[in-house]
Amino acid sequence: MRWILLAVAILGIATSSAALREHYRTDNSPCSINDKWDCGIVNHSPYAVFGGVPVAIIGIVGYALLGALAVKRSWRLVCVAAFIGLMFSLYLTHIEANKLGVWCIYCVISLCAISTFSILAASRLLADLVKRKPVSA
Repeated sequence: MRWILLAVAILGIATSSAALREHYRTDNSPCSINDKWDCGIVNHSPYAVFGGVPVAIIGIVGYALLGALAVKRSWRLVCVAAFIGLMFSLYLTHIEANKLGVWCIYCVISLCAISTFSILAASRLLADLVKRKPVSA
């Protein structure tokens, strides 16, 4: 399971890196599809920075941490960190849907990655907890 989680974390790092490139892009966005799908608008909005740090950098660091924790098999920490990442991603999704009205394909892929990571990590932790629990008759 840890290698699958590491692969999902690497997908998240790659996606966040693409979003970071978009954040600093000064020409037209290659993923400007139409008025509802435009990574440039999302990644140049005031919401693309959190505490002075581009959200994409937070994503890169977060996915790297998740990957490292998964490799170390720190399942409880993996689940806590994944849950925090999922909540942050859902917050950003809310911003896209309700404040900007524009979607970023990188952000949607990242949401899928952190959702998958969270479900897999929680199922791994749950499996460990069930294994350890004594069965009472």
